[in-house]
Amino acid sequence: MEIGGLGETLTAVRGEAASGGAASSSQSTSSLASVDYEMFLKLLMAQMENQDPLNPTDSTEYVAQLATFSQVEQSIQANAKLERMLTSLQVAQSESLVGSTVTSADGLVSGLVEAVEITGEGLVALLGSGERVTIAEGVRIS
Repeated sequence: MEIGGLGETLTAVRGEAASGGAASSSQSTSSLASVDYEMFLKLLMAQMENQDPLNPTDSTEYVAQLATFSQVEQSIQANAKLERMLTSLQVAQSESLVGSTVTSADGLVSGLVEAVEITGEGLVALLGSGERVTIAEGVRIS
């Protein structure tokens, strides 16, 4: 059930997220958390302004909502740190692949690695023949 303008505020916040209030992949985690925090405060204020004066929301519910939001924000920051660590590991692994011979999992592509790219799929070995091999399960490196 919607109370007063709460539904309108929720719709406005959802529209803001869809139209650019949400983070793109190029935004930093701190700005993502900041945008989410601002949206949370807007929702909290709308909830407080539109509550039933005869049956107000208990303050412990607000504290619980804030604690939950804080946990989500910490999870976002932890995930960002883990991604940076994964990228660092991929860079270290890519350095060791240059000069090695790589054979694809199906055995159809093989060659000397001249360069390595880090993509969304992981490491991709660029062979001297111009072919590309994604480093994944079953790929043989020698």
